[in-house]
Amino acid sequence: MKQRIITAVVVAAIFIPLVILGGIPFLLTVYLLGSIGLYELMKMKKLRVLSFEAFLSHILLWVLLLPNEHTAFLAEMNYDKVQVFLIGVLLLLLYTVVSKNRFTFDDAGFLVISILYLGIGFYYLFETRDSLGLGLIYILLTLFTIWATDSGAYFIGKSFGKRKLWPEISPNKTVEGFIGGLFSAMIVGVLFYAFSSLDYTLVQLLLISLIIGVFGQLGDLVQSAYKRHYGVKDSGKLLPGHGGILDRLDSVIFILPILHLLHVL
Repeated sequence: MKQRIITAVVVAAIFIPLVILGGIPFLLTVYLLGSIGLYELMKMKKLRVLSFEAFLSHILLWVLLLPNEHTAFLAEMNYDKVQVFLIGVLLLLLYTVVSKNRFTFDDAGFLVISILYLGIGFYYLFETRDSLGLGLIYILLTLFTIWATDSGAYFIGKSFGKRKLWPEISPNKTVEGFIGGLFSAMIVGVLFYAFSSLDYTLVQLLLISLIIGVFGQLGDLVQSAYKRHYGVKDSGKLLPGHGGILDRLDSVIFILPILHLLHVL
């Protein structure tokens, strides 16, 4: 627990200032986090990280992460991000033939899903922060709510948890912890209603907090399903006491696209 707390404090001390700074420094941070996330997923699948498929996958991820204001060079070539991604998918499929099935159809499918999962999630991490006016408050609301949800679920689940939430996927999570996480999320909603400049009613902020709390925990279960399927405990070892980048940001990159698709942010 001590190591976990120390790591969390150090990471927050680095990450929060970058969030506040925004702009190109935060965009570069997002690119770095997304690239590490893809590396972690490839290691999980036991794919070669120094290979044609790895190089192409990272290129496709970086294209998906491009903010709209930086895609003019694609438009000049009469392409957009979706078309470039589709070309990349075809190249991955062709490579299954060229490699004589060393790189399989299953491998290609895994990479396509992984690139979309990370590309969409991390794209909206920057897009949310880059929103005019309230972008910083939006991203802080999301981050603090997720962190409160994780903490509430952990401590309440550890103290009062009896009924398993989804033992086949994550045997340590409990129904009581899940509910405790939602309660903690709503506390953050109340605090942002009292102290932020967001133009939401208390009911709206409580609803947003619940959405973040529910889908944030589901995003965590998605990552748990990945890890359980591939027989690994953590996505990586970069963060002592926490695991990898995806172990810490799984909820964030899952919930932000949902909030945008629901037009909440």
